[in-house]
Amino acid sequence: MSDYHDHGDLSLLPELKELDRAGFDGFVALDKTVGRSDGAIPLKYRELIAIGVALTTQCPYCLDVHTANAKKAGATRRELAETVHIAAALRAGAALTHGLLALKLYDKA
Repeated sequence: MSDYHDHGDLSLLPELKELDRAGFDGFVALDKTVGRSDGAIPLKYRELIAIGVALTTQCPYCLDVHTANAKKAGATRRELAETVHIAAALRAGAALTHGLLALKLYDKA
């Protein structure tokens, strides 16, 4: 087992909560936005969006939680695969547009 990105790390959440209850409670309140069932976006799509964001931010813990939640909400492996490729395209697009910024900054230097 690696020291990094271990599912068991999530067991440290109660300690984090104890160390900074206000910050933790604020995060939990914000995080509940994903799991809402009363919004205009159905839960399955909310979870697929969360996976796409987790892929671009490269958060393995978010992938762990939201992939399981997406499956419970009815997402298919094919939908997951498409989400992966959408996230990859957006991440590549960001690299490309930052490349334009690099060209502009080069010209200014």
